[in-house]
Amino acid sequence: MPDDAISNDHLERLQPHEMHASDVVDALATHPRSGLSSHVAHERLRHYGPNVLAEAPRQPAWLRFILQFRDIQVYLLLAAVAVSLLVWIMEHAHGIPYEAIVIMAIVLLNATFGFVQESRADRALAALSKMTPRESTVVRDGQPQRILSRDLVPGDLLVINEGEHIAADARLVETVAFHTQEATLTGESVPVLKDTEPLEISHVPSDWRNMVFAGTSATSGHARAVVTSTGIHTEFGRIAALLGETREQKTPLQMELDRLGRQLGIAVVAVAVIVVITLVLLEGIHSRKMAVQSLLFGVALAVAATPEGLAAIVTVVLALGVQRMARRGAIVRRLPAVETLGEATIIASDKTGTMTLNEMCVRSIRTASGSTEVSGAGYVPQGSFHLPDGGEIPDILRDEITLILRAAALVNDAALRFSEGAWKIQGDPTEAALLVAAVKAGISLDDLVSQSPRIGEIPFSSERKRMSTLHRLNSRHSPGWIGSHALFTKGAADLLLERCTSEIAAGGPRPLTEQRRREILDASAKMAAAALRTLGIALRPMPQGPPFDPAIDVEQDLMFLGLVGMIDPPRPEARAAVAEAAAAGIRTILITGDHAATALAVARDLGIDTSDGVLTGADLEHMTDDDLAVRLRVSSVFARVDPAHKLRIVRALQANGEIVAMTGDGVNDAPALKAADIGVAMGITGTDVAREAADLVLTDDNFATIVTAIQEGRTIFDNIKKFLRYLLSTNFGEILTLFLGVVLIVLLRGRTNELMLPLLAVQILWINLVTDGAPALALGLDPASADVMCRAPDPANARIIDRSMFVDIGVVASIMAAGTLWVFYQALRDGAIVHGRTMAFTTIVLFQLFNALNARSGTRSIFTGLFSNRWLWATIAASLLLQSVVLNTPLLQHAFGVVALSIGQWAQCAVIASSVVWIVELEKLVRGFIQSRKKAGRASGTF
Repeated sequence: MPDDAISNDHLERLQPHEMHASDVVDALATHPRSGLSSHVAHERLRHYGPNVLAEAPRQPAWLRFILQFRDIQVYLLLAAVAVSLLVWIMEHAHGIPYEAIVIMAIVLLNATFGFVQESRADRALAALSKMTPRESTVVRDGQPQRILSRDLVPGDLLVINEGEHIAADARLVETVAFHTQEATLTGESVPVLKDTEPLEISHVPSDWRNMVFAGTSATSGHARAVVTSTGIHTEFGRIAALLGETREQKTPLQMELDRLGRQLGIAVVAVAVIVVITLVLLEGIHSRKMAVQSLLFGVALAVAATPEGLAAIVTVVLALGVQRMARRGAIVRRLPAVETLGEATIIASDKTGTMTLNEMCVRSIRTASGSTEVSGAGYVPQGSFHLPDGGEIPDILRDEITLILRAAALVNDAALRFSEGAWKIQGDPTEAALLVAAVKAGISLDDLVSQSPRIGEIPFSSERKRMSTLHRLNSRHSPGWIGSHALFTKGAADLLLERCTSEIAAGGPRPLTEQRRREILDASAKMAAAALRTLGIALRPMPQGPPFDPAIDVEQDLMFLGLVGMIDPPRPEARAAVAEAAAAGIRTILITGDHAATALAVARDLGIDTSDGVLTGADLEHMTDDDLAVRLRVSSVFARVDPAHKLRIVRALQANGEIVAMTGDGVNDAPALKAADIGVAMGITGTDVAREAADLVLTDDNFATIVTAIQEGRTIFDNIKKFLRYLLSTNFGEILTLFLGVVLIVLLRGRTNELMLPLLAVQILWINLVTDGAPALALGLDPASADVMCRAPDPANARIIDRSMFVDIGVVASIMAAGTLWVFYQALRDGAIVHGRTMAFTTIVLFQLFNALNARSGTRSIFTGLFSNRWLWATIAASLLLQSVVLNTPLLQHAFGVVALSIGQWAQCAVIASSVVWIVELEKLVRGFIQSRKKAGRASGTF
């Protein structure tokens, strides 16, 4: 380590926010005026490395494509391809291996879907790096100079001016009316006033008023600061480390399909072994041809047991759902996360910019004659003034409101402009809110400035906590008792009152009594308790006018005008969204870096449960993980938390068995967004980091859109269950048909020189990929049920295939097997095996098409909304047409081993196949009757 460098251990132990600025300067071996020398800075850069965040190595595209094949169902399909090719080779490689080609095409199609979606892989660390400004101003060798931000080192003296981004963590050594915007890092909704005083021990960076942080920006004033941390060691870097350590979780659907794939794999092997053994015992192996036929039959069973189109259909249904969600303002970045959103039990939401508008606005004004409420939100100057009870404002009170808002607009450095079709602000959001309120009151800002030009000012400082400006007044637009000049002052109400000797009431000044001071302070306290940011406004007539000497304490003998209360208001649609989520069994939790009072007031306004009060970051520091898990069952509001706290909350909720949707927009939300079951980021106000870490991005920054997305997610999940019910019942029906067919035929007809298969492998493949797949895909497009948002989410450990669905699958499979084999056996009585297979082939196809109508619900009759899914009817018609083409085209007759059927034979197949509808409808009626009796019994207490 070079002599001029400081050990990393020393930097880690350094607590600059708790130290005096001079001690920090000494500890970092720098100078408060001249900074580092170029030589020392160069040596430190060699030692500490550049001020950048290291990016995780990206996997090459070819490897990411190969990894798409890591799936149990893909392994099954590849095994089926291998067996099919083996049979083809044993048959001397005659013709084309259709089965192997088609199955392999499905495998490649599914891998391509996954690769395309995951090509937009996690770029959160890269987005963090992009947020670091390219250049910074430092003092080196006693001279200010611009350098690349990547070249900053500990000990550098940063010069920070209004509007500049900050590239490293640094301890402030000098400030002049200096504010920073830290919402993206700490969640603080308004600019933070900075100073240089040391702090007591504090674990929360949002309280470190003597520090500035990488990734934030200066909104007003200027400052100098000594760099204490760079790169990965900054608070930004700490978030990056959390983000890198956070592992993404598999969704419940992914885990369920993995489990289903393993079960199907076991079933394929077991059934194949049992069938081969049965064939050997019953038929014997008399020739190589019989061995090949037995192996071919094993392949047919493997194809029947494995729904080849399942993975592809899941992907397509999710992709189509994603398109619908995008049209409604929600962009999905990862397909499998869609169904998780539908199972969410908790929405853990950030406040600033998510639940609120992230735009300060005046909500309440208190003057001598009473209180006034102000409507409207954001920076659009539209709203009205009314009494707290909604009544009309009397003239005296209206005059006081006009005067206080004229004063607030004059002692103001912000700007409000209408450009490009929208209202925009420049400067401090708090000052901008005062301008918006003035315009709402009918005050023309341009006229006000021209009629009352500023001729002097005393800027805001952290020591004084107030700002004053001197103006020359136009007598036609000002009360006569003010005079030709006036000093307008705004600041902290309690400190401002100490300098006031009178207040304006009923059109003029009156003495400010001690009782009135107490009343004003009580009013200020009540406004603060309601989460309003409160400012006092006062004036002083200055009849002498200029000269104006800021060094002279002219902020004396002020006349108090009143209090102005501001807030970052909740989004108008957020309360309804919270209520709708509650009706759907989803609890909303508010997590913010803002103050506890603000969080509590916003939560109450939104209808979030506040019965357990507010937990702060400091509270969490003293809680074990077990204690936190217990409190999370009742606590719904968290304030003054940092990124590690948010991540801990999400993990504790997951430990409680919750499915967590985490919403946020800032850098500070990124680790929790990535750790959550589904992360939801804001698209407009959100940072690149939040968007890249999230699974879902709201393009309209509308909290209500997440509830819409949950509805869509539930619908998609319901539809996945529908086509799973359909696919598995039909595939199990095929298995039973093949297995029982061989056994029954052998038992009934004795041994033969060839296997009497009721269906050929190519016919089964046709069923699975055409007549099976298209209706299944159409079921994935079924409209939402009427009760989709009126029921609680499924439990986190609920199986996608529950006992009820398993019974449905067994009943349908048995009906299909029995009906198909009866038709097959009846045809064999005439001795025509090809005719018998054709009848069985057509019957099982029709069984599946009728079953598609059944699969739309496990409880509702098929006649409820029978024609609401036009895609399903289109696929049924297309499947019938394709089946007719196969049976009546000579070339396809040869390829599929079928013959043409008469209209009467088609009708016979249809009548037998329709039995699945009537039997299942009867089952639904019986099940519904039993459940209604149980509910009635529970209600009466007899159960």
